Amino acid sequence: MKKVVLLSGGIDSTTCLALALQGRKPEDILAVNMYYGQKHQREMQSARDVAKWYGVELMELDLSAIFAKSDCSLLKHSTQAVPEGSYAEQQQEREGRPVSTYVPFRNGLMLSAAASIAVSVGAGEVWYGAHADDAAGNAYPDCSVEFTKAMDSAIYKGTGESVVIVAPLVALNKAGVVKEGIRLNAPYHLTWSCYEGGDHPCGKCGTCIDRAKAFEANGQIDPVQ
Repeated sequence: MKKVVLLSGGIDSTTCLALALQGRKPEDILAVNMYYGQKHQREMQSARDVAKWYGVELMELDLSAIFAKSDCSLLKHSTQAVPEGSYAEQQQEREGRPVSTYVPFRNGLMLSAAASIAVSVGAGEVWYGAHADDAAGNAYPDCSVEFTKAMDSAIYKGTGESVVIVAPLVALNKAGVVKEGIRLNAPYHLTWSCYEGGDHPCGKCGTCIDRAKAFEANGQIDPVQ
């Protein structure tokens, strides 16, 4: 049976794809990348590169119209700048509310779309690379274990009990995700995490900081730096 894997082009989804491929042929996997109106498309190119590396089919969708009224700082029409500093620092300033780079219910939309695709192609699983650090402190509430369980239950029932969510990284921190990827020889040199576009990561946004610390915790140098 096929698997549908959400592939953003970052470390988490690339690790998730590497795990999904264990014991499977590339033709058993359909990777799905979704454009949501972000300020740059660098990560989308990384998704294409990762899919090509593994030889899996990649499907691209455009969800940008759904977020047209959002002022999330990641979106190209937003008046906000992408914040610098760690997520912990950002959360202190926001007093427990999601960080400004939280795209409203984006992961819920992506999982729902992927479930629909899964039914259409006869896939029984939707793989999703959320991890614990993103959910911590309510930074990204649609990355939490509770959210994942709720979506899994809804999707299972809503697809006639034919599709489930597989979230193999949801209990791991970022360092744990990188450890798994190193074990699987994931092509991290092709990935992109930075919220800013360009040829090189900014090194200052929350996701750049988290990524650097995760590689350091594993005694590795980020191949993209």
